[in-house]
Amino acid sequence: MPPTNILLTKAGDLINWGRKNSLWWMGFGLACCAIDTIMIINQAKYDADRMGVVYRNTPRQSDLMLVAGTITQKMAPMVRQLYEQMAEPKYVLALGACAINGGPFYYDSYTVVKGADKIIPVDVYVPGCPPRPEATLYAIEMLRKKIMARGKID
Repeated sequence: MPPTNILLTKAGDLINWGRKNSLWWMGFGLACCAIDTIMIINQAKYDADRMGVVYRNTPRQSDLMLVAGTITQKMAPMVRQLYEQMAEPKYVLALGACAINGGPFYYDSYTVVKGADKIIPVDVYVPGCPPRPEATLYAIEMLRKKIMARGKID
């Protein structure tokens, strides 16, 4: 009798497995964290592509937004608009102290949004100023676990 390879699983688990292994991210770099983190995770040393995290230039092809840097009141409507244009299901990583809570500009400036979660829902926060590339890759792994833990198809 020839060996048979049969895979038994639920459709939701299979779909979530595909989602977690093909995150297409839209980098939205607003300040220094974009250079220090987003650009570095694509270099050969860290190579996010091998994890299935591929950069896309348009929000309509992206399902993961990496918000890095200080969000100002003037830029907040554009961040929201890009988030709304992303494909469903969509996920957000807030990279750095400025994207999480306004950073060192929290008390000094009335033009700084006090965190990305004030304008869009954030799934995973990556602390640091700037956050280390390893922390960003770890946050992507946390997001992948969160996607697989979801028991339903969105």
